[in-house]
Amino acid sequence: MILTSKTLREITKATITTIIDNYSDTLLPSDEKVERPPLVRGALRMPPLLAEHGFSVLVEVWDDSKHHTILMDFGASKIGVPYNVKVLEIDLEKVEAFVISHGHHDHVGSISEILYQLSKKPRPVVVHPDAFIPTRFRTLPEGKEIPIPCLEKGVIEQSGNEVIDGRSLVLTASDHILVLGEIPRTNDFEKVSGAYYREGEKICKDRIMDDKAIVINVKNKGLVIISGCAHAGIMNTIRYAQKLVGVDKLYCVMGGFHLVDSDEDKVKRTLKEMKLLDPEIIVPCHCTGIKVKQKFEKRFPRAFVWNSSGTRIHL
Repeated sequence: MILTSKTLREITKATITTIIDNYSDTLLPSDEKVERPPLVRGALRMPPLLAEHGFSVLVEVWDDSKHHTILMDFGASKIGVPYNVKVLEIDLEKVEAFVISHGHHDHVGSISEILYQLSKKPRPVVVHPDAFIPTRFRTLPEGKEIPIPCLEKGVIEQSGNEVIDGRSLVLTASDHILVLGEIPRTNDFEKVSGAYYREGEKICKDRIMDDKAIVINVKNKGLVIISGCAHAGIMNTIRYAQKLVGVDKLYCVMGGFHLVDSDEDKVKRTLKEMKLLDPEIIVPCHCTGIKVKQKFEKRFPRAFVWNSSGTRIHL
């Protein structure tokens, strides 16, 4: 598929709600673009939102007359996302499609709990076949192997929903949201390291080709790019989206940037490249890492948003 700016239809506004992230903080400030969950609703104090090493966001977009909603990722546990969905009073029946950014356990933890409770089926679930690789693991610097639980084969179909092959580009929400397929690894500093899987007795390098992001194009403002973990590299992801859609302006970038265990050179290069794009809103989440988030905050003091479970970004 060859996209143009006219293929991915513009939207007039969007809201991104973080269902779950690594942090939950009720004291973070709100402003005209960032809305934090209320401490009280009516006369009742709101229950606390959960946080976990996982990620899930609800993406809502509007054109002149219609409203569309998709959900990307399902957090790490069976508990976190369903609980926060209830506290945030999110109506899952309004979700048109689901996107799995990649098959790692911290993005698919509650997929069964969410998909099985839907009353209207089938609904499309965009997922790359590599998300089901059962033998993935990562290695620590000292050589220790840490298994990475995978997405269970058949879980989507058994829930009564439809698998959409995520190897290629997918347009959803009446062509207002683009799901990137396999993201080319084009630069020389964003390399996947320490990721492997087994084929029988053979150990294979895992390039995590199931990694993807979603893209929206806000009228007169530019691109919004939301990653899950950006294993492909957040700059590779952004540059690929710009090339596909034919829009250079980056309005907002949000999601896991997977810089928590990266070397200093990779972090510096990422900050330098991001500065050239100068997004108006930047929301590093999940696997970005606290120290790296602080570097982003220092480099982008006006654009930076500290994310938390329940945060809504209005675009």
